[in-house]
Amino acid sequence: MQEIPLWYVAILFAMLGACVGSFYNVIVYRMPRGISLVNPPSFCPHCKKRIPIWYNLPVVGWLLLRGKSACCHKPISIRYPIGEALCGLLGVFALFLANFPSSWTGPVTHWADSFALFWLLLGIYPVAAVDFEFKLIPDSISIGGIVVGLALSFFPGGITPLESLLGALFAGGGLYLIGYLASKILKRDAMGLGDVKLVAGFGALMGVGHAFASLVLASFLGILIMVPYRMIKKEESKEIPFGPFLAVAAPIVYRFGDKFLSFYFGLFGLVE
Repeated sequence: MQEIPLWYVAILFAMLGACVGSFYNVIVYRMPRGISLVNPPSFCPHCKKRIPIWYNLPVVGWLLLRGKSACCHKPISIRYPIGEALCGLLGVFALFLANFPSSWTGPVTHWADSFALFWLLLGIYPVAAVDFEFKLIPDSISIGGIVVGLALSFFPGGITPLESLLGALFAGGGLYLIGYLASKILKRDAMGLGDVKLVAGFGALMGVGHAFASLVLASFLGILIMVPYRMIKKEESKEIPFGPFLAVAAPIVYRFGDKFLSFYFGLFGLVE
């Protein structure tokens, strides 16, 4: 596997990313509406007729149909091909980021990091799309992250299976405890279980230390963005969608976590 050139794997990651993006479109539409992800098969959102598999090709299907459904000829949201294309680009970016500074003609050397960043970067799309609108985080992403993290721990170059398991337990359990105590103090729910499961997935992928760093960075991003947003929009709701900020912070910390932790602890004089 180590002799496969980066440019060839980039093509595969782009195609795989677009296919994953197509599935994430299903999650974004069905999960908040309580519809099974597997049954019924793909159907038209307008007339509910089944969509043939050749029209489900990522991006290409939408272009062939010229943005209209084949059954009732009603418009199909451009969000679908945009999400698929974005995930394809994020797949290539994940591969490049994991293997930087390798050249495009050089071999892929960091397989575990490539697949981990692939999962983390593409996960931003469904988490952000669902959590911002419905205040929910898809279990297929949060619990799926635990499964993916444990599986990748058996790849060379990543964290060990024990570190992955302990990362999921301590990161998820620690955040649950923080949320529980905050709820008792504030007399209201302070942390959703979706956030807890998502952070547990981060722990499985990169260990408890980096999962903690993701939580810190996500909190900073949330304050930086949501406070002025609430002031501009004049929203009175106290509920903040935290999942998107966690999803954005995780790949940053995965790739640059050691530098981030050194900077963070350096602020408190804990490292030289």
